[in-house]
Amino acid sequence: MGASEERDGAAQRRFDMADAAPLLLDARMTVTSWTADAERLLGYRPAEVLGRSAADLLLPEDAARVPDLAERCRNGGGWAGLLSALHRDGHAVRLMVRVVPVRQGGRPPPRWVVLLADLAGGPGWDMSRSVLERMNASSPVGIAIVDTDLRYVWSNAALEQFGGGPPHQRLGRRLADIQPGLDTERLEAQMRQVLQSGEPVVAYEHVGRVRSTPHRETAHSLSFIRLEDDHGHPIGVYYTVVDVTERYRARQRFALLDRAGEHIGRSLDVLQTTQELADVAVPGLADLVVVDLLESVLKGAEPTPGPLSGTDAVPPLRRAGQQSAGAQIPETAVAIGAAATYTADSPPIRCLAEGESWREEQLDPSAREWATGIPGGPAASFLELGLHSVMIVPLRARGITLGITTFYRRHNKEPFAEDDLSLAEEFVGRAALCVDNARRYTRERDAALVLQRNLLPHRFPEQDAVEVAACYRPADELTGLAGDWFDVIPLSGARVALVVGEVAGHGIDGAAAMGRLRAAVQTLADLDLRPEEVLAHLDDLVSRAAREEGSGADTRTSGMQAVGASCLYAVYDPVSGQCAMAGAGHPTPAIVAPDGTVSFAELPHGPALGVGGLPFEAVEFTLAEGSVLALHTDGLIATPRTGRDPDAGRERLQRALEAHHQPLDGLCRTIVDDLVPTRPYDDVALLMARTRRLGAEQVATWDLPLDPAVVAEARKATTQQLGVWGLDELAFTTELVVSELVTNAIRHASGPIRLRLITEHALVCEVFDGGATAPHLRHPKTTDEGGRGLFLISQFTQRWGTRYTSEGKIIWAEQSLTEPAM
Repeated sequence: MGASEERDGAAQRRFDMADAAPLLLDARMTVTSWTADAERLLGYRPAEVLGRSAADLLLPEDAARVPDLAERCRNGGGWAGLLSALHRDGHAVRLMVRVVPVRQGGRPPPRWVVLLADLAGGPGWDMSRSVLERMNASSPVGIAIVDTDLRYVWSNAALEQFGGGPPHQRLGRRLADIQPGLDTERLEAQMRQVLQSGEPVVAYEHVGRVRSTPHRETAHSLSFIRLEDDHGHPIGVYYTVVDVTERYRARQRFALLDRAGEHIGRSLDVLQTTQELADVAVPGLADLVVVDLLESVLKGAEPTPGPLSGTDAVPPLRRAGQQSAGAQIPETAVAIGAAATYTADSPPIRCLAEGESWREEQLDPSAREWATGIPGGPAASFLELGLHSVMIVPLRARGITLGITTFYRRHNKEPFAEDDLSLAEEFVGRAALCVDNARRYTRERDAALVLQRNLLPHRFPEQDAVEVAACYRPADELTGLAGDWFDVIPLSGARVALVVGEVAGHGIDGAAAMGRLRAAVQTLADLDLRPEEVLAHLDDLVSRAAREEGSGADTRTSGMQAVGASCLYAVYDPVSGQCAMAGAGHPTPAIVAPDGTVSFAELPHGPALGVGGLPFEAVEFTLAEGSVLALHTDGLIATPRTGRDPDAGRERLQRALEAHHQPLDGLCRTIVDDLVPTRPYDDVALLMARTRRLGAEQVATWDLPLDPAVVAEARKATTQQLGVWGLDELAFTTELVVSELVTNAIRHASGPIRLRLITEHALVCEVFDGGATAPHLRHPKTTDEGGRGLFLISQFTQRWGTRYTSEGKIIWAEQSLTEPAM
């Protein structure tokens, strides 16, 4: 192609000077020159226009724009756009106008050259209308050109599908004039930005409603490009419009599913999960969502598999979740957890019974709502509620119907479509799995908590030897189950046993093994054995259980879980202040003296239970009144950083005990909070006991000779002491007990005899002798002359028993001072 042809082509692509009618304006926008082309275009003779304002030649609407255009010309050096002129014969002429300054020595232009082109007769813009129309007549993409005032210069037929009318109705008008319901401010702001910066805006997404689909939200992708003249001055904007509603809706669906995956099922609580389902669906999918579950699901029970048998046999429903966009309506007046009832054979009941979804694009406005028992009066019509479209989707998981989810539209006037139902079914299906998991977890956790509650003490038994407090924190926060335990066991002679133990394991397996060991310790404690003997028997029990259960394939039985368990068993006597303790692979307890100094018991480290090794040893020491024993499991002093380093753990515990001085119950919790994170590294149990001493006035002791005559003296001394203590009402039974025990000691034992009475929450009667044989309770016949002594004691006292010492044995009996006498 030659240079001449290129110039001709360029001339065709710009404002054609040959087709334009020139005229001249002065600085006041007054016509000072009128050409024959201008006369031919508008019909006025020179004498009729010379000296008149250019605004007089325009239609009133555009004449009002002249002052603003004049100012823009002065500031910007020119202007181009569309104006409507009034022909001499009275008809309107649409003109493409270009104003060019006539510069003189760099001073502000005193005159302007105006070029006029009839849109009906010439191209006027970068391309002729005929070329544009031929190129874009069959294009599905909407295309338009606006001038610098954002008024339409040209548009194709495809743009009509996006609203605003056919092309000829757009000419010279702005977007706000032809589509007032559209968010035109945002769109025109994009056009102005392109005019100012010259940078194109590509794929700008606009979402809204147009007149052709007032109840349906549509999405359009727009691209804007600035048009310039040969000097680079902006003369307008070229933009395209593409309908991307389906892509937008697909993206919305994926976003809703992502949100559902992120927010639904964040906990294992059934009600919270169903509320999350309702929250996710509003307002993205519906304006009102209610979730109703079978009552059995909320209790964690197993619903009937498969669809329910008939609408008349539907089990009761409970409201589990609800959410509404805007004002509340009667449907949401049902409280969470309250009964949700519907009329027989209504769509909710049918969906629940059949397990199939249901959708109604347009509800009958006169029909009444299906829910019954709504507070505030009779059921309202759907018209009164403002509800116009509905979907009901059953919650089904693993072949079981758990409940129903109902979606309504109220503010969103677009009815539910098939793809809305598919979307609802997909994320309700996801939610149903989460609800079922939560239901199963609820059932298992409730069973586990019942087990745990029955394995740990609900409250400490009544005793006067120590003041106790305990804190328990499992590592498994979901189930609340652990293998650690503690116990406070009253013993004979006003003594008390303090026990802390730990099974290597968490969850229900560890809890079961822990329960087995705790029961064994309580049984052994009733035998009044020494601490090392209790641990020896417990070690034998664990070893035997492991041998018996280890032959099977299941290695998670409670016997196998107990192997390697640790235990600390301590006995404190409030009469003497003596404390004896032994440990089996367990951390040494801390001792806080009355002055606040902290030390640790010098306890021989025995082997863990069931692993074999050296025999267990006990240590005895005296505790001052007001001392605090801190028995704990290793979870209290273990951290992820230091592991189970006993020295580092002891230092941390010592600092914590020295730093706090407060009542025992608060101190116990404070120590755990200081040393243990919210989510512990290991199970934690801390048992703290502050020692007490029984005063001399609470204990009476007599040494008795081996003489049958001393029995009467023992009874007399007992009666006198009871009078001092104000326990005269117990004199008869106590005399009987003393008489029988002292008589048996004289008859069947050897060595010295000692009678001791102790008063605390119970009256304790003890008789010591040097014999090693234990008495046996007999059930004598009516013809027997003797053997009724211990039988009578067992009937008149709360409990009785025998314990052995290094010098002999003690036979004791207790009568409660807090319960009514028998």
